[in-house]
Amino acid sequence: MFQGVFGEIMTLLIALEFNHTLRYAVTRNQSVIQTKVVLLIALLALSRKFIILDIHTTTPDALVGLAAITLALGATYWLMRDRNDDVRDDP
Repeated sequence: MFQGVFGEIMTLLIALEFNHTLRYAVTRNQSVIQTKVVLLIALLALSRKFIILDIHTTTPDALVGLAAITLALGATYWLMRDRNDDVRDDP
């Protein structure tokens, strides 16, 4: 029961974040959405998947695949963490 309720809460959080991202893109009249935000939404969706996952019926191949996707998204976000799109003035 806890998994189901928490999964629904995570679904709501993912939908709210996605809505906020789309609203941000529309109000700024941009067609480009920041990559960091998309990566965070994907990581939220993966964490939801791990929460609602039934360990007894999931195959090891599926777990390895989910772990690889999580590792790839995490590494990509880690590589982009210091990226700043603002123009910096060099002294």
